[in-house]
Amino acid sequence: MSGGPTPEVSVSGGDGRPGAGAAGGGSSLLRWGLGLLALSQFGVGFWQLFAPRSFYGSLWVSALPPYNEHLMRDLGAMGVALGVVSAAAARSMEPRLVSVALVADLTFTVPHLVFHSTHPGGLSAGSTVMLLGLLGGAVLLPAWLLWLSARRPSRPGGADRTARPAPRP
Repeated sequence: MSGGPTPEVSVSGGDGRPGAGAAGGGSSLLRWGLGLLALSQFGVGFWQLFAPRSFYGSLWVSALPPYNEHLMRDLGAMGVALGVVSAAAARSMEPRLVSVALVADLTFTVPHLVFHSTHPGGLSAGSTVMLLGLLGGAVLLPAWLLWLSARRPSRPGGADRTARPAPRP
């Protein structure tokens, strides 16, 4: 993308007032990325929560026994909770919430990638490459979104983008 246009950034919130709701702006690309994260977190989380044996039986998970329904359901509930935070961040585009959602996601995905990188669990070379590629993408997307969110311009007039408007009398 050399010399191409930069993603469009808006400085209005959901109600049309500059900075309202979005606390200084929100990139549609960032919003879509957060939405994608939330959808993947909900998808895997609900699968683990409501069909733990099915999730465990999937190609990669059963390579590291033993099955534990309690841990599968707990992990699913955590995934759904992370999805709620990511969805809220996508909806509000409030900078602190966006950052917290992305850092929380990375707090899970980085150790997950490191574990599977060092514990192949008897998977074939092809399965290992596929798994690590997916897990690597699960790290790269939130890392890129975090970088993108840090590049959002501050409010017009140079005000801090995390500052809140003064309450109306």
